Amino acid sequence: MTKLSVNINKIATLRNSRGGNNPDVIQAAIDAERFGAEGITVHPRPDERHITYNDVIGLNEVVTTEFNIEGYPDPRYLNLVQKIKPIQATLVPDSPDALTSNAGWDTIKNMDYLIDIVKELKNNGIRSSLFVDPDEKMIEGAAKIGCDRIELYTEPYAIKFPEDKEEAVKSYVICSVLAHNFGLGVNAGHDLSLNNLKYFKQMITFLDEVSIGHALICDSIYLGFENTIQLYLNQLR
Repeated sequence: MTKLSVNINKIATLRNSRGGNNPDVIQAAIDAERFGAEGITVHPRPDERHITYNDVIGLNEVVTTEFNIEGYPDPRYLNLVQKIKPIQATLVPDSPDALTSNAGWDTIKNMDYLIDIVKELKNNGIRSSLFVDPDEKMIEGAAKIGCDRIELYTEPYAIKFPEDKEEAVKSYVICSVLAHNFGLGVNAGHDLSLNNLKYFKQMITFLDEVSIGHALICDSIYLGFENTIQLYLNQLR
């Protein structure tokens, strides 16, 4: 069964645009779980333009499913996850000023750097996941690094899907099988939506988890938060 982890960054973006605490990020996480979400994902960036570090500490007190903290593994991020000890830490190669994640790790070039970080996470009992492009060499590199999972970067799939869905998913099928053969779990995320999620799930045999935020929150404006989460879960079932 593929789990749905709801990324609540956009809830925090809306709150921060006005100040105060409306909408309440903590309550949104509680409600997302109540509505069926099987995990909560956050990505606290250094400038705290959406999720803040204090949010992460507060969320850790209420999340009862799987807490997944994404981020570039600088000292502040690593100190945070070592303090919180979430179930999963997803490492992304974003620069501090990146608008959003737009590429996966070069697991060959950054192998030595990532090996040490992954070891540190494991020593703290935290499952490690590396954000990677659907590239066989990057999957092989991830396996050598010793991480527990990869997260396939799915924006290229989402872009190609309307024109040629079979071609769009081809590299993801190959890489998910390769990752599984290496003993890696497979996550996926970025621009997955109600339009393209079902086909992706059908084609990817080994898919442990999807992390979805932007599209899900946008759909919630029209469809309602509870109903939207149920619709996404239906795509995965």
